[in-house]
Amino acid sequence: MATAEQTKQQDSSTHGDTSIEVNGVSKFFGELAAVNDLTFTVKKGEVVGFLGPNGSGKTTTMRMLTSFYTPDVGAINIDGLDTKDHDIATRERIGYLPENNPVYADLLVNEYLDFVADLRGLTKAGRREDIAQTVEETGLQDVYTRPIGQLSKGYKQRVGLAQAIVHRPSILILDEPTEGLDPNQRLTIRDLIRSLGQERTVMLSTHVMQEVENTCERILLISRGRLVADSSVKELLERAQGVRTVHIEVEGADVEKSLGALEGVSDIERNDPVDGRKRYTLTADSHETDLRPNIFRLAKQRDWVLWELREDRARMEDVFYSLTSSGELSQSSEDSE
Repeated sequence: MATAEQTKQQDSSTHGDTSIEVNGVSKFFGELAAVNDLTFTVKKGEVVGFLGPNGSGKTTTMRMLTSFYTPDVGAINIDGLDTKDHDIATRERIGYLPENNPVYADLLVNEYLDFVADLRGLTKAGRREDIAQTVEETGLQDVYTRPIGQLSKGYKQRVGLAQAIVHRPSILILDEPTEGLDPNQRLTIRDLIRSLGQERTVMLSTHVMQEVENTCERILLISRGRLVADSSVKELLERAQGVRTVHIEVEGADVEKSLGALEGVSDIERNDPVDGRKRYTLTADSHETDLRPNIFRLAKQRDWVLWELREDRARMEDVFYSLTSSGELSQSSEDSE
């Protein structure tokens, strides 16, 4: 028969569609407020980018989520369980890969995963199946019996991800999982994180903005310990986009007049030609207007030769800088303060 505590934990695991709730959380180190009145939620199955400049409170927040630190003010709920009251139960629901990935270089991969399974309290009966599934998910089959110290940085990161999921957690918290990897390794680990996120809630901290755009559905951005943005990647980029401009390089007749008459064009600027080819910058009348399809159709209709057709787009680096470079909080309407 289940105990009252077990029943309570089982009931809390069905706590709506929310995996992580952070309510008015603050953490102080002496007089320094590393995290200051932080509030946000993460839904089950979301892949969320957790961003901020160095010293913004990201790592402190992740350590509170994983119960390494305890909030001085406020509360954190994991699957409906308060981390202060249910320390062990909430830890069981989380897989954590810290930035320094503290693996044991002298152990074989299989020895290390067996060791982690011991620490996680996995039973002998279910351990073999859990480890086998973990090895398959993280692609460690070829190095399973090799010393960790002999592995490439990319495979070491895979081992770090494996230890984070061997106990089948519902939440993954990853701190700079691609730090120090070369471009090919970054792509591999990025794809792995995306696949792991298909069945889990993932909270990803990284300074690599391209990973955020390609991996995350939503962004939580903090600066000086406070939340400054909580939006989808698309919404943040659209907010930063402002006026949309398109650059065109073309050969043909009546180009400038025809482009200026296109629906949605508010301005056209003539640029210096290149090798006799005409070059223009077109400004749209709205940030929602994409001029490129109409320009392409017009070029086809007029039998022009298009050498270039590209749109200036906001980059995540620009959004990051604009929201964290000043002391003002530029929050969206959805943010809590």
